[in-house]
Amino acid sequence: MKLCRYGQPGQEKPGIVDADGTLRDLSGVIADLTIATLPQALAADVASLPVVEGTPRYGVPISGISKIVAIGLNYRDHAIESGLPIPTEPVMFAKALSSLSGPNDDVVLPKGSTHSDWEVELGVIIGKTCRYIAKEDALDAIAGFTLVNDVSERFNQKERGSQWSKGKGHDTFCPTGPWLVTPDEVGDAQDLDMTLDVNGVRMQTGNTKTMIFDLAELISYASEYVTLMPGDLVITGTPPGVGEGKKPDKIFLKAGDVMALSIAKLGTQTQTVVEWRHLGEGKLA
Repeated sequence: MKLCRYGQPGQEKPGIVDADGTLRDLSGVIADLTIATLPQALAADVASLPVVEGTPRYGVPISGISKIVAIGLNYRDHAIESGLPIPTEPVMFAKALSSLSGPNDDVVLPKGSTHSDWEVELGVIIGKTCRYIAKEDALDAIAGFTLVNDVSERFNQKERGSQWSKGKGHDTFCPTGPWLVTPDEVGDAQDLDMTLDVNGVRMQTGNTKTMIFDLAELISYASEYVTLMPGDLVITGTPPGVGEGKKPDKIFLKAGDVMALSIAKLGTQTQTVVEWRHLGEGKLA
């Protein structure tokens, strides 16, 4: 099934997308979509739920994410285009929770950004506590899958020391959604086509089958170093085609650019890039 949260930021309601693609309101069944309320949502009589009219904004599809664990260089061709060695074990880093945004919200460039870039990625939403989980048990810990754009400011990521999180955690740099799609609907998550366009030009084309480390290995490995909690988001790497890897000239995001992402069975995203501007304490454009 496809589950979501929709509405204005901070006022999202839980929803479910029926077999005909119609968005229906789940707020009469659950107050919000979390891992704890997921079983109730899945048990709802979908046909009896109210239809949501219009085209509301989608938010991050699940509430209660306590951490974002990201995997870098998990596609061989992306490691090569980045000029970095092929990893012999997963490369882990963190993205800030404050980087989360809805799948179609604006991406706000950091102040003075010169090297902001795109990365289409398969996101995994964890369904139960994982601590030193065995590889053979790891897939059973997945509550659902989602589409993520791991937006990255490359100068801050690579030229400000070795801390990748400096370029990965900016506000709006983790558009997530539109849906949490349950494993039974996705089927083989290691064979999903992925694309990303900028201004209508195809930049990334890939498939999750070309990951260096598969999902079971990533979840098991990550759980050795951090406890994955129900609702946590693991993003699993990007295929080749990022702006930094373009030849002969690198391409970086600028205000007015439009990114369009898709992963088979997980839906699409579209973000417009806007300049950073301060709108008051704690507020962004």
